[in-house]
Amino acid sequence: MSKNVPIPFRFLLDPVHFLALGLGSGMPRFAPGTWGTLMALVLFVLAYRFFGVISWYWLSLIVIVGAVLGVYLCGKAARDLGVHDHGGIVWDEFIGFWLCLIGIPPGWYWLLAAFVLFRIFDILKPAPIKWADQKVHGGLGIMLDDLIAGAYVLVILHAAKWALGA
Repeated sequence: MSKNVPIPFRFLLDPVHFLALGLGSGMPRFAPGTWGTLMALVLFVLAYRFFGVISWYWLSLIVIVGAVLGVYLCGKAARDLGVHDHGGIVWDEFIGFWLCLIGIPPGWYWLLAAFVLFRIFDILKPAPIKWADQKVHGGLGIMLDDLIAGAYVLVILHAAKWALGA
C-alpha cells in the first residue's frame, strides 16, 4: 500500500493517532513531513515565548521521552493504517527536529537553518539514514531515521556555532 493513502478524519479522534499525526499536521497529502516539521517549529517557538529559553537539559529530556513514546505512537498508527511509515505519521519529525535544536543559540536564523537542514537530510536520506529507513521496521524504524537526521543537523549546527563563536 502507498505511503500516502488518504487518512480518514475520524482517525484523528484517537489520541494516539492524533499525536502520531502531529496534531493533524501530517494530514495534508502534499509534503506531510514538511508540514509536520513546521508544526514542530511552531510548537518550539510557542514554548520559547511562553517559558523563555528552553535549556538543553529540558529539551534533551523531551526528546528522549518523545522518542521512546514515539516508537509506540508511530508503530500503532502504522499498524492501524496498514502502511509502514505512512507519510502522515509525523511525530518522528517532531522529535527529530527538536533533537537538532538542543543547545543552539536563540535566533530566527538558527531555527531557519535547523528547519532547512533537517528537511534536506530527511528527504535525501544520506547513509545511515537511508539504511535505517529501509531496514529497521515498526515504530523504531519510523523514529530512527528522523533521529539520525536530527543528529546530523545537531552536529552541523554546533560546528557552525563553534566556528562563528556564537
